[in-house]
Amino acid sequence: MKKKIGFILFILMVAFNCNAFAHFGMAIPSTSMVMQGDARDVIFEISFSHPFEMVGMDMERPVKFELIMNNEKTDLLPSLKETSIMGKKGWHMSRKINRPGVYWLHVEPTPYWESAEDCYIIHYTKTVVAAFGDDEGWDRPIGVKTEIVPLTRPFGLYAGNLFQGVVLVDGKPAPGTEVEIEYYNRDKKSSAPNDYFITQVVKTDSSGVFSYAVPKAGWWGFAGLNTSDKKIKHDGEEKDVEIGAVLWIEFKEMK
Repeated sequence: MKKKIGFILFILMVAFNCNAFAHFGMAIPSTSMVMQGDARDVIFEISFSHPFEMVGMDMERPVKFELIMNNEKTDLLPSLKETSIMGKKGWHMSRKINRPGVYWLHVEPTPYWESAEDCYIIHYTKTVVAAFGDDEGWDRPIGVKTEIVPLTRPFGLYAGNLFQGVVLVDGKPAPGTEVEIEYYNRDKKSSAPNDYFITQVVKTDSSGVFSYAVPKAGWWGFAGLNTSDKKIKHDGEEKDVEIGAVLWIEFKEMK
């Protein structure tokens, strides 16, 4: 009986740890491209979740939510409204896209305390919407603590394309960074053979560059994970802060 209880506890611990390492900041627009004749109102959904398993977590109001185009930043935080995403507290807003351009959306969340990892988590999350044929500026950093700068144009991509990006921390390439990659399993139709397949993992090279060939159409998240040089107090103790450079990109099926 004791052996059976011990085995059950072990399985539960394994399952818990698998879930604990799959956090993703999420910023998902209703479309990644706006073309002539398309609806111009783009809805953005902001959450902190396990995208493949479709398990949500409550997300407090972000510290920043901004739009960047041509190096100009617009504060969109006042426009955010609370909503439910994956059954948990998330945020959303609608933005009308009227002009050609490459629109970067950036979210800096309130630090999230993760007791299982004994640290705080801050995922600096980006996504991009391209409009009316303009593709200038997709390869520029937006100047946040940590980010993924695409080396592959991050829109107009087919499933099967090789995506490359460079992870920056404080504006400098971060070699040896572990990059976690997950599919947003929105329709819950995809399944993994086992837990190893849920979160794909690659590492950046000596120049901070990583590569990944996306196997399926849909939204994919890339999270370059590092530890901040600053700590945050929790119950009076200084705790590490995991900083994630997160980028969400849509891939389309070729017809």
